[in-house]
Amino acid sequence: MTRPHGYARYRLDGCRCYTCGWAVAQYNDAREHAMRRGTWQPYVDAEPVRVHVRNLQDCGMGLRTVAARAGVDRQRLQAVLNGRPERGTPPQQQVRPALAAAVLAVEPALDNLAPNTPISPLGTRRRAHALVAVGWPQHHLAVHLGMSPSNFGTMLKREHVLVRRALAVRAMYNALWRADPAEHGASLGGMARARAYAADRGWAPPGAWDDDTIDDPDAWPDWTGQCGTVEGFWAHRYITAPACQPCRDAFNADGRKRSAQSPKKAG
Repeated sequence: MTRPHGYARYRLDGCRCYTCGWAVAQYNDAREHAMRRGTWQPYVDAEPVRVHVRNLQDCGMGLRTVAARAGVDRQRLQAVLNGRPERGTPPQQQVRPALAAAVLAVEPALDNLAPNTPISPLGTRRRAHALVAVGWPQHHLAVHLGMSPSNFGTMLKREHVLVRRALAVRAMYNALWRADPAEHGASLGGMARARAYAADRGWAPPGAWDDDTIDDPDAWPDWTGQCGTVEGFWAHRYITAPACQPCRDAFNADGRKRSAQSPKKAG
């Protein structure tokens, strides 16, 4: 593989073109300024990098995938993890700051995991429930995924779901949450039954979820735009939806506050 022109190609490949020479001059200038300021840090501790890579591996990411996402050579990560046994060298104790920053920025996101990695079903379940809440019959969703209705229902009850299935449900959710089920073959009766089924179980529609929090186990759906407040509690009544836990908590806390502030009757 041919390295792009720059500092590495100058040092490792001996290229002396203008671009490579300029990169080296810039690097040297920055280094000299940092040394004069006392901020020069050519290496950092490799242990945080090593721990992070092993955590990513525990989440189902292979070393090749980690290296690709970080934009570093896989052999460099192997040297950090295990050293170079063929040379009798132990794991690296220090790494360049740029390598550390690149690796530590890699997260075990869904797209980075192996297809058959088991993960929490929470986000998958919330997305499926949200689609039912806006009128998508479950058997239509099952067909969309190439599943039987019974397998679809079983998937939503399991303690884990495979990454490939979670990705498929996420793609389905992104494609259907604003679509009209009737335009995709759902009957009016089927849509009404789906909405009633979801309402009976308190399933939140897509509008109550934020894309950044729908997978967060600590997140709650915001049904009213004011959830978590007393106003949100009464807004639930207005839309005839059961109050969510944050709204109930806010209402109860407000009641206790009012009770504590009210003057006590003389005995």
